[in-house]
Order: sequence, then C-alpha cells, then structure tokens
Amino acid sequence: MRLLRGLGGALLWILGGLLGLVGLILCVTIILLPLGIPLVRLSANLLRTAAQLMLPRAVAHPVKAAKKQNRKIQSAASSTASDTAKSARKTARRMRKRIA
Repeated sequence: MRLLRGLGGALLWILGGLLGLVGLILCVTIILLPLGIPLVRLSANLLRTAAQLMLPRAVAHPVKAAKKQNRKIQSAASSTASDTAKSARKTARRMRKRIA
C-alpha cells in the first residue's frame, strides 16, 4: 500500500510540475494570463496532494491520526474499567457470602 501511495504521489508531482511550467509560460504572455492563473493554482493543489500521498498518514493528517489513536486508547481504557468492575463485583459477592 505504501508503494502505491508513493508511486501515485510521484506521478502527481510530475504532473503538477508540468502543469505549473505550462501555467507560468501562459502567464508570461499577457493575452493568455486568464488561462495561466488557474493552471498554476491547479498545479499547487496537485503538488500539495502529491506531498500528502508521499508522507506517512500521521504527518499528512495529524488530526485524523490523533483521533484514531484516542479511540484506541479509549476502547482499551473502557475494557479495562469494565474488567475491573466485574472483578470488584465478584469480590463483593464472595465477601457477602463469607459474612453471611
């Protein structure tokens, strides 16, 4: 999966670079300036997406990675709490039987 993301990122990076070059050439000619500006913006978006594909998910999307990690910790803590509650109930039952 990592290889596919890297390959896709590399292809997008090449495409974004070429579109940026064409956009800059169009911006130099005053008549084609309205076509060059959107191409340069599209190029920037493609380069940003390529960088996100090449980086690990935790670096590319830190908020999503933090939320995912928090969910894992929360589920582990809730299962530990429920196990502790069960053992406390069992101990309480044993104590009641010994007293009675």
